[in-house]
Amino acid sequence: MSSGSSSDSHSDPRADGGDATVPALLGGPLAVTGASPAPPVHQHELRIYWEDTDAGGVVFYANYLKFMERARTEWLRGLGFEQETMRRDEGLMFVVSDTALRYLAPARLDDWLRVSVVPAEVGRASLVIDQQVWRGEQLLTQGRIRIGCVDAISLKPARIPARILQALQPSPGTVAPV
Repeated sequence: MSSGSSSDSHSDPRADGGDATVPALLGGPLAVTGASPAPPVHQHELRIYWEDTDAGGVVFYANYLKFMERARTEWLRGLGFEQETMRRDEGLMFVVSDTALRYLAPARLDDWLRVSVVPAEVGRASLVIDQQVWRGEQLLTQGRIRIGCVDAISLKPARIPARILQALQPSPGTVAPV
């Protein structure tokens, strides 16, 4: 497949080689609060199965949250942080405290999707993450998700471990997405 746009919704976009600029969910270009360099970005790919669709043959709206959750989990895993290990060894876990999604176009059975993860705000106890769901070069869904670090037993807010915050610091010489 070429780097140009394609109308084949069942194509595997891994070969398209193109990155598109995406406006932030709530207006303006995507930027990291309080920093000019871009933080790590992750993309997770998945196929749509019958179980993901509704009676109309399109992906059920709540499943986009599941896809975004999987992408965030794989993003953290890629940074070297296993959530179950964090819960078991440190008594901490991440929970979703706020979501905002905008649906732009439907995904359908057998589509190959790419879900992106871009940290937008990094706080001491929470992260705001901008996420997008793509089919090839077509943006299907935009989301802004706030996750908070909590004590695994009391569910009270807790500081994000320093090693995770350090891993989220931008690398020198990187440029913020626009």
